[in-house]
Amino acid sequence: MKPAAFDYVRLEDEAQACDLLARHGEEARVLAGGQSLITVLNMRLAQPSVLLDVSRCEPLDYAKVVGGKLEVGAAATQASVEWRPGLADEVPLLACAFPYISHFQVRNRGTVCGSVAHADPSAELPLCLALLDGEVVLASRRGRRTLSARDFFQGMLTTARAGDELIACVRYPLRAPGTGYAFEEFSLRHGDFAIAACAAAVSQDAIRLGVGGVADRPAVVQWPRLPRHELEAAINDFAWTLGAQDDAHASAAYRRRLVRQLAARAIATAAARAQGASNEG
Repeated sequence: MKPAAFDYVRLEDEAQACDLLARHGEEARVLAGGQSLITVLNMRLAQPSVLLDVSRCEPLDYAKVVGGKLEVGAAATQASVEWRPGLADEVPLLACAFPYISHFQVRNRGTVCGSVAHADPSAELPLCLALLDGEVVLASRRGRRTLSARDFFQGMLTTARAGDELIACVRYPLRAPGTGYAFEEFSLRHGDFAIAACAAAVSQDAIRLGVGGVADRPAVVQWPRLPRHELEAAINDFAWTLGAQDDAHASAAYRRRLVRQLAARAIATAAARAQGASNEG
């Protein structure tokens, strides 16, 4: 199947994008890497009247450290961030997660902001943004507004972005001193959608755990440092709150079991890295 007819506009800057989104609203779709959108168009699940292409918009193609966060523009590809010198020191969780994202061909075209915009509950980049309590910057004719990840993601493939808004950039907080990070994922084959994924950040005083692929959006919880038996019980209780459901890929019980195993592994790895970071300090 081929997409329905649409007009195509190659955008030059953010202001042009905001003007056209204000004019066309829900009838417009923003094309960045196209790794999700093109499939949706070909299946005619979306039939926009105009496609706004930001992929060659140079002002939005950047990744830079601003105010203690790694800010990634709307046109920056996943590969450009993955191979960024120093990423493992700046945002180590992203460095851990990128190898799990599909295949390198997809990362060469797909954008960071595009993955966040799509809001697939199995996607790695939204999970990392939620765990780190990152931000999404939305631009429109009215100006810019900044939302936390927890407010931006509202459900499966559903976000707080209004029809006239562009995701101008996303911001991932930089590595916190003395904190270790880890990412674990299980899929049927490498590069497939995650059946369950866990991201962890462990400091001297706290454990922060994020889970993707189970609920309708990334789910995050934080505990103090707990003894092993208490931590296992806390993970189990958290797994039951996620509302896992049976589907063609896995049963709800299997997903809960994956959460228990992946979470324990991610937390242990992050704790070991936190100890190493403390020793280095």
